[in-house]
Amino acid sequence: MLAVWDDTPARARPVRGRDRELATLTELLAVAARGRGAGIVVAGAPGSGKSALLDALSDRADGALVLRAEGSAAESGVAYAGLEQLLRPLTELAALLPPDRAQALRPVWGLPAASGISGDSGVSGVSGAPLAVPSAVAALLGAAARTRPVLCCVDAAHLLDDPSLAALTFAARRAGRAGMVLVLAVESAGSPAGPAPWTGLPQLRLGGLSDEHARTLLHDRLGSALPHDLADTLVDIADGNPLALVELAESLTPDHLCGRASPPEAPPADGRLCRALAARVRALSPAARDVVAIAAVAGDLDSGPAHRAVARDDGSALAEAARHGLVTSQTDAVRLAPDVVSSAVRTVLPPRDLTRAHQRLAAEAERAGDRDRAVWHRAATATAPSPELVRELDAVASRARAAAAHATAAAAGERAAVLSPRPGERARRLVAAAADHWASGRPQRARTALRTAVPLADRALGARISRLAGEIELRRGDPTVAATELVSTARMLAPTHGELAATALMLAGEASFVAGDNARYCHTARDAAALCGPESWPVARVVQEHFTAMSATFLGRHRDAAGPLRHLVRLGEDTPDATAKTLASQAAFTLGDAERSRDLALGAAVAARARGDESGVPWALVYAALSALLSGQLATATTAALEGLQVARSLGQSNSAVDHVTVLAMLAALQGDQDTALARLRTAQSELVERGLGRPSALAAWAAACVDLAHDRPAEAFDRFRTMAVGRSRHCVPLRVMAVPHFVEAAARCGERDTARRALETFEGWAATTGGTARVALAHRCHALLAEDDGEARARFTEAVTLHREADSPYDLAVTQLLYASHLRRSRSPGQARDVLREAVHLFDDLGATHWVERASRELRACGHPGRGRVAAPRRGASGLSPQQERIAQLVAEGATNKEIAARLFISHRTVDHHLRNIFAKLDVRSRVELAAHFH
Repeated sequence: MLAVWDDTPARARPVRGRDRELATLTELLAVAARGRGAGIVVAGAPGSGKSALLDALSDRADGALVLRAEGSAAESGVAYAGLEQLLRPLTELAALLPPDRAQALRPVWGLPAASGISGDSGVSGVSGAPLAVPSAVAALLGAAARTRPVLCCVDAAHLLDDPSLAALTFAARRAGRAGMVLVLAVESAGSPAGPAPWTGLPQLRLGGLSDEHARTLLHDRLGSALPHDLADTLVDIADGNPLALVELAESLTPDHLCGRASPPEAPPADGRLCRALAARVRALSPAARDVVAIAAVAGDLDSGPAHRAVARDDGSALAEAARHGLVTSQTDAVRLAPDVVSSAVRTVLPPRDLTRAHQRLAAEAERAGDRDRAVWHRAATATAPSPELVRELDAVASRARAAAAHATAAAAGERAAVLSPRPGERARRLVAAAADHWASGRPQRARTALRTAVPLADRALGARISRLAGEIELRRGDPTVAATELVSTARMLAPTHGELAATALMLAGEASFVAGDNARYCHTARDAAALCGPESWPVARVVQEHFTAMSATFLGRHRDAAGPLRHLVRLGEDTPDATAKTLASQAAFTLGDAERSRDLALGAAVAARARGDESGVPWALVYAALSALLSGQLATATTAALEGLQVARSLGQSNSAVDHVTVLAMLAALQGDQDTALARLRTAQSELVERGLGRPSALAAWAAACVDLAHDRPAEAFDRFRTMAVGRSRHCVPLRVMAVPHFVEAAARCGERDTARRALETFEGWAATTGGTARVALAHRCHALLAEDDGEARARFTEAVTLHREADSPYDLAVTQLLYASHLRRSRSPGQARDVLREAVHLFDDLGATHWVERASRELRACGHPGRGRVAAPRRGASGLSPQQERIAQLVAEGATNKEIAARLFISHRTVDHHLRNIFAKLDVRSRVELAAHFH
């Protein structure tokens, strides 16, 4: 992990978020060691971490000669100042060059030029040899590279003097023959006077840091002193710029850290970042500065009107601003350049420029008939409370919210809050804006609005603030903290806002469940019983039944849970509320009713989207995926989990995303896809530990054990299952109970039959009351594995197969048939085993479980099947592909690379390669082009 800004010595400096770029540059060094060099430009905005990247590269240049130079505005008019820095260590080597080359370099070190060699000849073709100095520089670096690799790192190359820059770009273009690596770090702005001297060289652009790396950088600076929500705010303001993050962190005061002061709104005006941007802005003409101001205040919402406003000029101002790297222009949109920090630009622009930009955008909106946007821009220029503008902004927010345009509603609400005359009104509008930010997938902005509202709010509104803050903490923070906040909030809300109190309790219960804290969950259930009476609102009744049912389940009282669970399912089916349907889906899942659980979960997602608020969709889709997994519909489960993961990430719900990643890991584990399962588990691991996510931790442990079982490592699987009995995972009773069939298989294969029988007692108690037919079938399979008598084993396996068919559980049926066939072969009944195995192979193939197809095929051959290869499976549909193969083939046909497919489906590159080989074989095609033609 690479940090991109630090003032500590290079060798002690971590560099975060630039692993890929550093790997690219390091590979160039490896190639140079084999005699093939390269010249490359590292381009990025001010503060993007170019210097630290060069430092990290220098640290990795073991055995290479490292030459460094740095451009400076103070020396940009001094000819050869840059070359002198870079080449100083090579003074003695220059004497070994041919005389004409050696003499050409004399001006670089301040020596008189030899006759016929002009000291200025490195640039413009004055008398003498125009290429003398550039050629001599290239020759000198090449001579140095003949003894060992040479790395030249030139920081701030755009500030070098012209002769030095011309010579170095000349050498960079010839670095391949010289066997050295020359890296020029430049600001991403183009040259105002025309093409930059480095035009044509390969470029490595440094974009913004991911939110994860940005938070890590802040943690490196401030450690645990930085509150989570304040870190989110700083990440949002910094737009991924490392220097902005560092300067924001340095600007924090104790009042910021303890919440007494609102967080900063931009990097400090006197900091390095704002000074660098101010210099670029000052270099613009007034018309070009107006373009930058329009882009800065427009944002994404008004990029189209910004383009129309700018297009009314002659176009030269837009071109000038673009050349300076401050804006980008497309056919119908003008925006700030992606690596420019918008808050810093607004800080350095004169207020009159910003006001004029809002006025032009307001006029443009009026011309287009967009009164709402015109109101917003007029409000942005207001300098005093305005009841009329506030009313108009409230109307804008209301209309936007009804249309699910939550980002627009949030912007209008925040501006209305600023213009509200009374503190209570400001707080109320800020809370509404925070809810809109949360619904639009901007949790950092939501937390900022809530923090600002807290000191202005009364007790009732403060409880609403805590409720929303608790939900955000649940979905992306520490669920234990969320549970505490939400229970306290529910108690405050109960006397006057019963239904809101009920939803707070529901979220508190979910937080305890995610954290794996059964004791807290049962305490919350008692709160629900006290606060949600039978005469209360429909949602409150759902919440009460949910706590009654699930707390009994967590305590192992499955008979007591059965009635409330069934009642909860009926309540969910009878109400349009998305939350109620999600809780009912969880109840149906606990009952083992996969079909009703899936229908309720998908109904919850539809209801949430119809309401224009997707924040509950990832939670609902967890149960849509789990219910499909319960019934053995692995492709359907994968689709639901991938969709849930995508939505969770788009909304900033990192905990919900981890839930889906562990579900995807479990699905891969069940299919025997070891590489994909372990890759997904590694992705989730750090967040599982950091935030104490008990439920997904339990699922992750189960998935890892299933991988071991699938690959004949029963002892390792047995040990993994035992880890589910310690730590937070031990409290996730439903998952621990559901994992028992796999635990019994591992224990039986390890000779731990007594341990397996004790676990099976608990599972049977659940299966007989609330587990459903599918779970009863698994109980019979467990008894068969533990049976000492051949007759009992056969009877149990036969009953399990019958019940699997009745429950329509193809995956569990196929696994039971494989285990049954193994028993039959050991009992010297190979003919019966072959009959059982043939169907198992076909079922596994239908499910796309390639590993299990191969394993069942091997077992079939061991039973005397005459075929040498895998038993032929029936072709499915026109293509004969499994659902996963069908999805991969379609993506290939659309032009996706293997890397893109792996990222899209959250599987490993190796798995994509494996599936493609099988796809090519099944479809009898030899290339991606033929595959695309087949689908088109």
